[in-house]
Amino acid sequence: MDPTGFMRGLGLSGKGPRASAFRKQECKVSKRECDVVIVGAGNAAMTAALAAREQGATVLVLERAPFDERGGNSRFTAGAIRFAHNGLEDLLKVMPELSDEEIKNTDFGTCARDQYFDDMASLTRYRADPDLVEALIDNSLETLIWMREKGVRFQPSFGRQAFKVDGRFKFWGGLCLETWGGGPGLVDALLSAIEANGIEIAYATRGVELIVETGEVKGVVAREGNDIFDVRAKAVVLASGGFEANTEWRTRYLGPGWDLAPVRGTRYNTGDGIKMALDIGAMSTGHWSGCHAVGWDRNAPPFGDLDVGDNFQKHSYPLGIMVNATGKRFVDEGADFRNYTYAKYGHEVLAQPGQFAWQVFDAKVTGLLRDEYRIRQVTKVTANTIEELAAKLDDVDADAFVREVEAYNAAVRTDIPFNPAVLDGRCTVGLDVPKSHWANRLDEPPYEAYAITGGITFTFGGLKITTEGHVIDGDGMPISGLYAAGELVGGLFYFNYPGGTGLMSGAVFGRAAGASAGRAATG
Repeated sequence: MDPTGFMRGLGLSGKGPRASAFRKQECKVSKRECDVVIVGAGNAAMTAALAAREQGATVLVLERAPFDERGGNSRFTAGAIRFAHNGLEDLLKVMPELSDEEIKNTDFGTCARDQYFDDMASLTRYRADPDLVEALIDNSLETLIWMREKGVRFQPSFGRQAFKVDGRFKFWGGLCLETWGGGPGLVDALLSAIEANGIEIAYATRGVELIVETGEVKGVVAREGNDIFDVRAKAVVLASGGFEANTEWRTRYLGPGWDLAPVRGTRYNTGDGIKMALDIGAMSTGHWSGCHAVGWDRNAPPFGDLDVGDNFQKHSYPLGIMVNATGKRFVDEGADFRNYTYAKYGHEVLAQPGQFAWQVFDAKVTGLLRDEYRIRQVTKVTANTIEELAAKLDDVDADAFVREVEAYNAAVRTDIPFNPAVLDGRCTVGLDVPKSHWANRLDEPPYEAYAITGGITFTFGGLKITTEGHVIDGDGMPISGLYAAGELVGGLFYFNYPGGTGLMSGAVFGRAAGASAGRAATG
């Protein structure tokens, strides 16, 4: 079944001779040729294009979105990137612009190789492909240095991953870096590098089918408006995202209710690349019923808004509590640092009655909330008493909420010091749903509450690849001429996700896939 409706819209079954079927539509057909064609134009796709060009290959990028919506999901991110590093010496290789004052007043922490590997193992319940995980980690620092050489700039993520403690910033959760200008800055920098390297991008041009001859991938059938044409190539790199924007596939693979989830990013990631590869016998792998989903403003639009970017997210929940329609807490908000829990708690919110929750804070912590809580497009209520707040929480049992807050306040261990920059152990006792860290009584007005739902970022199921980006077929053999990178790769993430790993894996495997494709194309 064709998930996008494209083949059905043409009255085709998707089977039979490719060329004759398309040409029956009497569309204007043109032919194009290059060494490597890249399907997609996000972080993974553009790093692949640059790596292929380094091998001397001529490269064409097919971007389904129009120019104004270019960049895939990458453009909607905050730009956080998790990489393996052992401290300041490694950081300066990526951010030599760090000032003496920043260095003096900041504890950047480390993200040692073994810690990164342990995080990936434990968060995915030890299901992640160990070879892919090792390749991701071992090539992460080198890839960032390479990206910097291409013009991408990085900066400390002070506003999202650090708290100021005793006059000094302290980063937490093994994540301290983001791209300059966030996701839009990353996309713009990569596009500048693409242009500087003479790589053409065809916008509003969708890859719809792989060209296969004598068992080898020889290009892509593309569509631009009503024109259907072949792009002949010696190698193809698929990097067009997961199926998070495909309502049918979300419901089919993720389950009931996921058809109603808002999409954090682009509306164009509907699984095209995955389908093209599966249609020629590629192996599927990974957590097809799993995805990255986060707390997202309850009244956000159905797809991402480039003017707002990722600011519909609401990730300061460890500092307060979350309640559902029954007025009850339903997760341990302080189970771990935010970047180890946020990608799974969106699932928990969607599983609640009405698919929503409210995050509640008091004046002790509102000054610590992330910048996304201060945007104009936010669903927020304030009050000077808990009872007044309860009456303002739409669709929540007010009396039950008041009782829940009373029980929560009585359970907080106030004898343990509060420190948001470490796992402080300030917990609750005696509750059915505990809070393990950062537990503060809700007793200092004014109170603030924010309504959220679960927003889907990307899906976890996808294609089986080697560490060099080669797509594997159902018999475990590489498909000649076909490579893949980015969200459509399966086997890396299961159940959960360590923050900042998506862009890093896209860049590492994009570079690997592009280099492999470029070498294959140029001999």
